Order: sequence, then C-alpha cells, then structure tokens
Amino acid sequence: MWSVCKKEFRQFFSSLTGYIAIIVFLLLNGLLLFVFPDSNILDFGYATLDKFFELAPWILLFLIPAITMKSFSDEFRTGTFEILRTKPLSTWQLVSGKFMGSFLVVLIALLPTLLYVLSIDALSVQGGVDVAGTSGSYMGLLFLSAVFIAISLCCSSLTANAVVAFILSAFVCFIVYSGFNAISQIPALEAGADYYIEMLGIDFHYRSVSRGVIDSRDVIYFCSVIIFFLLFTNRNVAKR
Repeated sequence: MWSVCKKEFRQFFSSLTGYIAIIVFLLLNGLLLFVFPDSNILDFGYATLDKFFELAPWILLFLIPAITMKSFSDEFRTGTFEILRTKPLSTWQLVSGKFMGSFLVVLIALLPTLLYVLSIDALSVQGGVDVAGTSGSYMGLLFLSAVFIAISLCCSSLTANAVVAFILSAFVCFIVYSGFNAISQIPALEAGADYYIEMLGIDFHYRSVSRGVIDSRDVIYFCSVIIFFLLFTNRNVAKR
C-alpha cells in the first residue's frame, strides 16, 4: 500500500501541473480573503477565519478532482494498470494507497493556510482567534477533503478519460456537498423531512464539525461515506 502511496505522491509532483494546482489554490484563497472587497476578512472587523472555511470547500471541489482525475484513468489508458496487477498487492491495498497518496497532497496544500491563522491572530487587538472553532473547522476540512478524494477516486475508476473523470468527480462532489441541502429547501418537504434530507449532505456535517464540537454522528457519517465510495472503487478496479 505504501509503495502505491509514494508512487501516487511522486507522480503528482513529477510535473509542473501539481505545483501549479497548489499555487493556484493558495493564490485564490489569498485573493479572496485579503484582497477582494466582498470577502476581505481584514474589513470584517473580527479575528475569524469563517470566510476561509466557507470558501475552501468550493475551491477544493475543483482542486481534488484535478488531483485525482488521473489516478486510475491514466493507468487504464496507458496500460500500466496491468503492470500494477502483477505486483503482490490486493485490490484494496491499491485503492487505499492511491487514497492516502492523494490525501497527503491535499494535506500539503492545506498546511500553508495555517499562516492565515497566525496572521489574523497577530493582527487581532484582543482575544485572538477562537482556537477551538478554528481547530474544529480544520478537522471538518480534512474530513471533507477525504470524502471528496474517495468520490473522485471512484469516478476515476469508471473511465479511462481523465477529463471525463474530472467533470464527473466535480459534479458528484457538488451534488453530495450541497445537493441535499438544496432539496431540503423545497417547500413541500418543510413538514419535517427537510431536516433528515439535509443530514444526508456533507455540508450539514461540515458545518456541525466547524462549530468546534466533534460529534460522533458527524465522524460516523464522514467515515461511512469514505468507506462506501472506496468499496465501490475497489469493486470497479476488481472488475478490470
């Protein structure tokens, strides 16, 4: 598994594409948080990174499919998947290795954003940043990233075309993240079903974790969705 993880990690940074993707992610976050007037946290008046945690999922919704779109699709297209299958690796180890490799890439992309926390804390006149709330938000962001990676790997295992994998991944991530929330707002569902439908979406649990309180129900939800999509990916790869 770790050999696949290292291969996936090195492959992403073997070309300028990987570096450009992370630079664009950080640059876009920096512009939205510190330059653009509508989302500038310096004009907000409070030492909070709420704007970052509201915007980051939407940027990750495109960044993560870009990271994982070649994970399986390129292996199928170039024929290297057959070489991988000759290695003493089970299908589950192959899927888990690619998942861990992609997760490490996303983790490296998120680490520099800790500078935002230090900057806002240093600029704060009194009180500083809410450590519990910020820690919970970062935990939610990691869970969210893991779910997006699992979904994107699943989509990549369905096709040999990387572009199709990217589009499909972004679409499914969007639906699972905000689709259930949109459906729950239909007036006909206001009798009580709206709450349970909203609970099916990632956004509901992401906002819950971002409050700084780690609820076991949110953790179980994230882990269940990750395992479900990884098992589905395992099934798709096994068919090959």
